[in-house]
Amino acid sequence: MTEFDTKTGHISLTNDWQDYALLDSGDGLKLERFGPYSFVRPEPQALWPKRFDEKIWAKAAGRFLASSDDPEKGGKWQLSSDLPDKWVMSYDNVKFYASPTPFRHLAFFPEQSGHWQFCAQKIKAFQAKHNRAPRMLNLFGYTGVASLHAAAAGAEVTHVDASKKAITQAFENRDLSGLQEARIRYITDDCMKFVAREIRRGNHYDGIILDPPKYGRGPKGEIWRLEEQLPELLSLCASLLSDDAIFMILTIYAIRTSTLATHSAVAEALSGRDGEITSGEVGIIETQNNPRAIGQALFVRYANHD
Repeated sequence: MTEFDTKTGHISLTNDWQDYALLDSGDGLKLERFGPYSFVRPEPQALWPKRFDEKIWAKAAGRFLASSDDPEKGGKWQLSSDLPDKWVMSYDNVKFYASPTPFRHLAFFPEQSGHWQFCAQKIKAFQAKHNRAPRMLNLFGYTGVASLHAAAAGAEVTHVDASKKAITQAFENRDLSGLQEARIRYITDDCMKFVAREIRRGNHYDGIILDPPKYGRGPKGEIWRLEEQLPELLSLCASLLSDDAIFMILTIYAIRTSTLATHSAVAEALSGRDGEITSGEVGIIETQNNPRAIGQALFVRYANHD
C-alpha cells in the first residue's frame, strides 16, 4: 500500500469574494451579504455575542426562521417584499443567480470558493503539461458554479445531479456567464448509477468533485444515504480516475462525523495511488476587525504530485 503524504486540520476560509461577506455573527446567528442584500440565518456555531447593533441586523432583506420541531432542517424564510426572486452574483469570471431556497441556503455555497481556485490551478497546470483539457466530473453538482469555474479554467466538465430543477438552474447560470460554448455536459441522473455506468463504458476522469447530501432521492426514486453508500461511491470514483488524475475533492455537510474518519475513507479508496491527501474544514470568516470564523463543512482533497 502506498503511503500518502497527509495533512489534517487544514482550514479554507472565504477571503477572496467581492459579492459575498460574513458581516457579523453571534448568539446562534450569522448576518451575511449576498450581492446587495443581507440575510440572517441560524448558525449554532456562533458561540459568541453579536458585535453589530441590532438595528443593522433588522435591516436584513431576509431572515430564515428555524423550525422548533427540527432546528437543523425545517424552517421558513421571512423575506422583504421588495426582494427579487433571484439576482446576479459573480465570482472571478463566472456569474450565477442567488435565491433563497427552502433549505436555508441561497443556491450556492460561498465557502467552497477555495476548492474552485484549487481546481483551476490544477487544471491549468495539467493543460500546460499534457497539452489537452483535463476531463472533470462534478457529482451532486447542484447549480453548477464549480462546473462553470472549472470550464472557464479550461476543463472539459461532466456535471451530474439527480434534480431536474438544479440542472435547469445550472443551464441558467451557464447562459448568464456567457459560457454556452464551454465544454460542459449536464446530466440528470442518480450519481451512483452514473458512475457505475461510466466504469462499464471504460471512461476515466482527470479530476472528480463530490458534494453528496446526507440524504436524497434520485430521478427514479433511488434512495441515497451518505453513511451507508459513501464508501462504495468513493471506491467507484477511485476506479474512474485516470492514471494522470490531478484531484478528487469530497465535501460533506450536515453529518456527525470527524475529519479523521472522512480522511481515512478517502485514503482507503485511493490506496495504491501516489499523491497527497489534505483534510479539514471549509468555512466563512467575518470581514470586520478581529474576525471570528465559522466552519461550514468537512472536506478531504486528494492531489497528485506535480
